[in-house]
Amino acid sequence: MNNIQVAILMGSQSDLDVMKEAARVLENFDVTCEMRVLSAHRTPKDTAAYTESLRDNGVKVVICGAGMSAALSGVVAAHTILPVIGVPLDASPLGGMDALLSTVQMPPGIPVAAVAIGKAGAKNAAFLALRILGVTDAGIAQKLQDKREADRKKILETEI
Repeated sequence: MNNIQVAILMGSQSDLDVMKEAARVLENFDVTCEMRVLSAHRTPKDTAAYTESLRDNGVKVVICGAGMSAALSGVVAAHTILPVIGVPLDASPLGGMDALLSTVQMPPGIPVAAVAIGKAGAKNAAFLALRILGVTDAGIAQKLQDKREADRKKILETEI
């Protein structure tokens, strides 16, 4: 886990398609990440052990895909003081609304930041992680500013 700045966790292999979006954003900013499948229910001890080791291994932010029961991000937040960002996944008949509500209803003292459902949320989770890292990393902060300026120019150059 050398130089891994962001850990991306998901409860099932089926979540990978969505969570890859977060990894792509981070890679575009040259931020190292590690992706793991760990379940709050099927591998609780492994999830706790991995999470408890993150800070000592230099990880600064955790992104969790929140699927059917949406428990993973809360369980991770209970085992670390690192910032945890939950990405609600559209994995149930409720279209991800259950995951969204579960993610935002954490008890006081165990916060989980929540973003939009699905791929857009995964991308924004990565951008939120970059903003967190950018507080102490001027290089990341500058890359974020450069992207914002490039996006601004692209909008202004759009002809109708």
